[in-house]
Amino acid sequence: MLILVCGGWGRFVMSESESESEVFDAAAATELVKKLRCSFTTGRTRSYEWRVSQLENLLKLSVEHEEDICDALRSDLSKPVVESIVHEIALLKGSCKLAIKELRRWMAPEKVKTSITTFPSSAAIVPEPFGIVLIISAWNYPFLLSLDPVVGAIAAGNAVVLKPSEISPRTSSLMAKLLEKYLDTSAVKVVEGAVPETNALLEQKWDKIFYTGNGRVGRIVMAAAAKHLTPVVLELGGKSPVVVDSEINLQVASRRIIAGKWGCNNGQACIAPDYIITTKEFAPKLVESLKQELERFYGKNPLETKDLSRIVNDKHFDRLTRLLDDDKISGKIVHGGEKDKTKLQIAPTLLLDVPRDSLIMTEEIFGPLLPILTVDKVEDSFEIVNSSGTKPLAAYLFTNNKKLKERFVACISAGGVAINETALHLTISTLPFGGVGESGMGAYHGKFSFDAFSHKKAVLYRSFAGDAPMRYPPYTKGKLRILKALLGGGIWGLIRALLGWS
Repeated sequence: MLILVCGGWGRFVMSESESESEVFDAAAATELVKKLRCSFTTGRTRSYEWRVSQLENLLKLSVEHEEDICDALRSDLSKPVVESIVHEIALLKGSCKLAIKELRRWMAPEKVKTSITTFPSSAAIVPEPFGIVLIISAWNYPFLLSLDPVVGAIAAGNAVVLKPSEISPRTSSLMAKLLEKYLDTSAVKVVEGAVPETNALLEQKWDKIFYTGNGRVGRIVMAAAAKHLTPVVLELGGKSPVVVDSEINLQVASRRIIAGKWGCNNGQACIAPDYIITTKEFAPKLVESLKQELERFYGKNPLETKDLSRIVNDKHFDRLTRLLDDDKISGKIVHGGEKDKTKLQIAPTLLLDVPRDSLIMTEEIFGPLLPILTVDKVEDSFEIVNSSGTKPLAAYLFTNNKKLKERFVACISAGGVAINETALHLTISTLPFGGVGESGMGAYHGKFSFDAFSHKKAVLYRSFAGDAPMRYPPYTKGKLRILKALLGGGIWGLIRALLGWS
């Protein structure tokens, strides 16, 4: 999630002929938007050839600088190389390849039916770029969450400004350098910095804003967009529940929960499981299974493993420590809890029977802590999930019960749902990825990314033939009879009206 912090100078990435760095303020932001709008107005970004060339260069960037990207992610988050490649670089490559393959089809007008009221005619839905778009990205997956929306924006033919998160400075700096080298700098710009730079950008009039981060900043973004009636996509987060039934393959379920929680940036992911709900009877078995698999994956001393990301910074370490120090969860830790602030490491931690009014259950955890709530019957979990008043970005269920699956999908409102799995739904390009309610608005991935940055323009084509005099004054009862029949849509009604039978 993007959390803006005060202070710091911004670096505005420009062409080689311009100054390498300067303070980026409101005047600079205004000039930037002006130049991009001039570039967009020329029509250069609208052509198929330009779009494909930029996407191919993004793909080339990802291939040629894989090691540099992994090094930057290791510096910012101590992210394991496997996670960097599989969760960030490979997913971006997949997005580029899909867009390149499907772009002609996505760009093609979609023919639609017309009605008898406009006969003879034809109609189409024509996708067109919004224009100048702003993408504000997050620190937890700083490569993927910055460039995946850029793929959609470029595929749709827009000019783009990318504002990476300053909380992942090495990755931000690397992307600024690489995008300047690989992409058309007259239409794609990167602005680095913190709060002042972001505020300067938000003061401008954009044609669309795409923000990935937390709800607090999401409200700021939406308020700024409202001043110009700018449409937004907000990719936020929330407390994503995992409901675990009995009579399941417990080892597989435990491994998949661990992979979605600690295997996704050590819990610092918007779709990571936030808490588990299971029955009082099944909880001991689940806890024991999770313990065994955690030890198998990360060893007896997980603070020493190289397979877990670290907490991003001191501020987030202290926030997670505060959650653990809450008196209401004293004695609830059943596994883990070890910390090392010098390394910004917190061990995978399980907490059992956590009170619902504790701090850890009233905010998104976004870290390696996993509370487990217990209920008498697994069906009681639905009330807990729905009673929070907010809709999560993801919801997960592990069960073999067909009726429970159907009820879960029907009754739990979330951005996405996965049955007997966690997190993997976001890898499927044919599924939209986005939130609902406080977990966000709008969606992207695959064709949905193209759609997110495209206006669907309605177009009607007619010739000069078939001009109907009944639509023009002077109005008569006869004309009204025929018009009513036309608008009614029935051929027999029209025949009756023409014959004067109605």
